[in-house]
Amino acid sequence: MSLFPTFHRIHFGWIVAGLTFVTLLVAAGIRSAPGVMMVPLETEFGWSRATISVAISVNLVLYGLMAPFAAALMDRFGVRQTIVVALSVLAIGVATTTAMGAPWQMVVLWGIVVGSGSGSIALVLGATVVTRWFDAWRGTVMGVLSAANATGQLVFLPLMALAVQHWGWRVAVLLIAAAAALLVPVVWVLMRERPADLGLWPVGASEAPPALPSHGNPAWTAIVALGEGLRSRDFWLLAGGFFVCGLSTNGLIGTHLIPACFDHGIPEVRAAGLLALMGAFDLVGTTLSGWLSDRWDSRRLLFWYYGLRGLSLIFLDAAFGPDVFGLWLFAVFYGLDWIATVPPTVKLAAQSFGRERAGVMFGWIFAAHQIGAAVAAFGAGWIRTDLGDYWLAFVISGVACLLAAVMSLMVGRRVKLESA
Repeated sequence: MSLFPTFHRIHFGWIVAGLTFVTLLVAAGIRSAPGVMMVPLETEFGWSRATISVAISVNLVLYGLMAPFAAALMDRFGVRQTIVVALSVLAIGVATTTAMGAPWQMVVLWGIVVGSGSGSIALVLGATVVTRWFDAWRGTVMGVLSAANATGQLVFLPLMALAVQHWGWRVAVLLIAAAAALLVPVVWVLMRERPADLGLWPVGASEAPPALPSHGNPAWTAIVALGEGLRSRDFWLLAGGFFVCGLSTNGLIGTHLIPACFDHGIPEVRAAGLLALMGAFDLVGTTLSGWLSDRWDSRRLLFWYYGLRGLSLIFLDAAFGPDVFGLWLFAVFYGLDWIATVPPTVKLAAQSFGRERAGVMFGWIFAAHQIGAAVAAFGAGWIRTDLGDYWLAFVISGVACLLAAVMSLMVGRRVKLESA
């Protein structure tokens, strides 16, 4: 197999993957917007970072808990319909935030509405598209789609920071609401459900797999899958590792790096530039991780990803120096490692629970990711409010990553792993 697919005749699966990439990019960028709004909201309304972090935590929890139900909805009603409804909810919810003036309103809008909408088209969308449309290149494509999920938030944040600086936070959120609204008709026209709908096989397949759409209650389908997962040792190991992944990325760095930089005298736009740099390197690192997961033991990949991430967090506080060189170095490394954990985790989930169950089961594993993110978003905000800095939050997250590295090696030890 060559390194790149032949494009003399483009398979429609690549178009579906490209559209999914853009959707994930926009949804992730919208969900992460409060990270750059924290200081402006603190200044305008006098809300503490702990108060603002409550809304962000609710957002992150729902962003994860919606995933397994979204996977079931995609099986029952279709990917296209699910994406269109979710983007519409995001556009309306985000635009409405310009009128908020109390903390509870932020919890409702950014926490519940935006969290639910973005969670419906999170990484589980990528997992569903990959398992339906790709037989070959599955790990690589999942790597690219995973990168879109992280890169969206890391690229949108500096753009929002510039908008906030020049026009205020309300104009910034209207711009991202417009991005979601403009994507709705594009998805409606171009998205297709399965290769069989067009008389095609999945990319790289020698035969078409049977289409098995669900006719049951989507919520019940998701709950039954959770019951199956809770009886599985591998589920606990994968979900536990992904809990730490969310703790150390979206929840801690994605939410609190900009405010932490502000505490050390680094302007918001420059701090947002660090996240943009992470986004650029995340696209490289996660795509490479997908390619590696097609070839190497996914357990060992996760061991190195979590282990190196943990060490970088433990020493992060020392990087806040006057020349910020250490922060730029941290941004490059953390970008490469940001969500490189996703492709090997998806592969291990497929190996443990089967191809047809992979979407819903990964949805629950991803829910653990976002619960971890919510814990870090609130916990780090509370630590900063109570102690005056983020040092302890960085160290706790780093130690948790080292534990997740050890857990990763234990996945599938009782059975021989088979390639997905």
